[in-house]
Amino acid sequence: MKALEKAQVLDEAALDRALHRIAHEIVEKNGGTVGLAFVGLRTRGVTLAQRLAERVGAIEGVKPPVGALDITLYRDDLGLKAAQPVVRGTEIPFDVTGRTVILVDDVLFTGRTIRAALDAIMDLGRPTAIRLAVLVDRGHRELPIRPDYVGKNLPTSRRETVAVRLKEHDGEDRVVIEEPLEG
Repeated sequence: MKALEKAQVLDEAALDRALHRIAHEIVEKNGGTVGLAFVGLRTRGVTLAQRLAERVGAIEGVKPPVGALDITLYRDDLGLKAAQPVVRGTEIPFDVTGRTVILVDDVLFTGRTIRAALDAIMDLGRPTAIRLAVLVDRGHRELPIRPDYVGKNLPTSRRETVAVRLKEHDGEDRVVIEEPLEG
C-alpha cells in the first residue's frame, strides 16, 4: 500500500541525539558495561542495537556484544497471515544467561512484537534482566509492555504508520509519520 509522508518527526541530528541520550541512560542504569549485551530485533532494531553498543563502548571503553533476533516464528499472528513467513535467522554469539539484555527495536506499537521477542530470548537462556530500548514509542498498546529507554514518544492515530529510515537500509537517517493513500 502506498503511503504519503505526513510529517518528519526526527531528522538526522535529532535521531543521533536520541541514541546518544539512550546510550548514556543505559550506562547509568546498568552501572557500566559489566554483564551487558544488546539484542536487536530484525531488521532496523539490529542496526540501532549496533549503534547503541558503539556509543556505550565509546563512553565506557568496552563495547558490549550485539546479537540479532528474528521473532517471526514467535509471532501470535503467524497463522493469520496467508503468505509463508520469511525467517532471517537469529544470530546471538553470546550466552544470554546471567546478562542484562537490552532488547532494541525501532518502533513500539501494540507490544506484540516485544512479547514474541521475550519468548524467543527466554528460549535461549535466563538473563538476569531484560530491558527494552526503542527509538519511537507510538502508543496503542494491546499488552502491558513498557519501554525502559525511549528516543521519542510520538502519539499517533492507528491509521498512521511510523517509518524509521536508517542510512544502512534507506540511505538516510530520519523518522517520519506516514498516512496511507486512499484507493
